[in-house]
Amino acid sequence: MHPAYSVIFFTTASGAGFGLLALLGVLGPLQLLPADRWFGLAALVVAFALAVGGLLSSTLHLQSPARARYAFSQWRSSWLSREGVASIATMMVAGVFAIGWVLFEATAGWWALAGLFSALGAAATVVSTGMIYAALKPIRQWRDPLVVPVYLLFALATGAVWLDAVVAVLAGGNWAVSLGAMIALTAAWAVKLAYWRRIDTGRSKSTPESATGLGGLGPVRLLMAPHTEENYLQREMGYRVARKHAVKLRAIAAIAGLGLAAPLVLAGWLLPAGPGAVCAVFAALLATLGVLVERWLFFAEARHTVTLYYEKIMA
Repeated sequence: MHPAYSVIFFTTASGAGFGLLALLGVLGPLQLLPADRWFGLAALVVAFALAVGGLLSSTLHLQSPARARYAFSQWRSSWLSREGVASIATMMVAGVFAIGWVLFEATAGWWALAGLFSALGAAATVVSTGMIYAALKPIRQWRDPLVVPVYLLFALATGAVWLDAVVAVLAGGNWAVSLGAMIALTAAWAVKLAYWRRIDTGRSKSTPESATGLGGLGPVRLLMAPHTEENYLQREMGYRVARKHAVKLRAIAAIAGLGLAAPLVLAGWLLPAGPGAVCAVFAALLATLGVLVERWLFFAEARHTVTLYYEKIMA
């Protein structure tokens, strides 16, 4: 599939934002984070900025503002619509939680309940985002049981490293938050590596014979291109990244998102407050960069079954 930069930014930024909201909604009421209003304000601003920024960028892919209404009206059948409804509901509940934390320095009682529901809503939003792609049967690389876990784990991991950065800057660091961020990063990239192995070794059930319905007559091969020029389906559905480039980009994503980010999180935990905060912020930036590259590959390596009508074999 042709990688759309707005969707790449959307899935990365909103995932980090909702991941951070989920962590704040759980760890705040458990008193594992400072109840100070300034800490809560800073952490929630980062979470809302990432989530809202990502959601707004997704509207650029619609090309027509009139299509935005479908993001909410088709929730019975569309995962895109469910994502829109879940995101708005989550923002509203998280706003209530933010009022308690910022205005009253309270994260217990009813405020804790709002935090818990915002965490559940954030998880539902990320699951809906993953299901937008996992529900598409014609794309083998997306119709994989690891797609939704990858989305959830990367949301948790990027949310955790941004939380670690906020804690390091405003509260001098917290070993439990840093340890959790490193574990989340490791788990996310371990599952992503497993996903890459699956799509590399798996084969599509669709063939030129099954796609054309002519298998009973024997092997099917392309005799003549159906168009004299490249059309929309070939541009959008048949985008291809060279294998050697894909390997390099996978390495860059993993090195930035785990190989550099995790040691920087550890350094932020072990170093004094000032240098530690710098390391934590760079860790968050590198982890996000790694997910951006990973998400570009997620789209670039996907092959739609419709390409069988335009080429001899499916890549």
